[in-house]
This record gives sequence, C-alpha cells and structure tokens, in this order.
Amino acid sequence: MEVTKVCAFCINQMELAARWRISHRTLERWRWIGEGPKFLKVGGRVVYRLADIEEYETSLVRTCTSDKGPREAIDGV
Repeated sequence: MEVTKVCAFCINQMELAARWRISHRTLERWRWIGEGPKFLKVGGRVVYRLADIEEYETSLVRTCTSDKGPREAIDGV
C-alpha cells in the first residue's frame, strides 16, 4: 500500500489528543513506553491509522469496574 493511501486514513498526534481530550505529551510518553495505539512514522511524522485507534478504543471497553484491563491481564494484578 502506498504512503498516500495509508495516510488518507490517518490522523496526527494533535488530532488524536483532541479526540481523546488528552495532552499530546501523553501520547508521546505512551509511544516511549509502548502503551497506546499502534502508530506509523511517515517521513519523520507520527500518524495513527483510524483502524488502529478504533481497535485500541475497543480494547478499553469494560462491562464493570472489576474487569481487568490489558495491563492487569498481562501482569496478573
């Protein structure tokens, strides 16, 4: 798939930060520690595919407060 086709379905970190009402610095920290949605580096820019964002959002869905999150399930906490 060409870069232009991939980027047609992408948003940058400022747009994602606005979507989630979080700081863009939070997204930068998450990338550094391996948290958050998958991302691409295209020509030195970081972009997020909408499909990856939606997949990550779906992974956060819980039915009650005692449901284990992704990290808790891995760590066994």
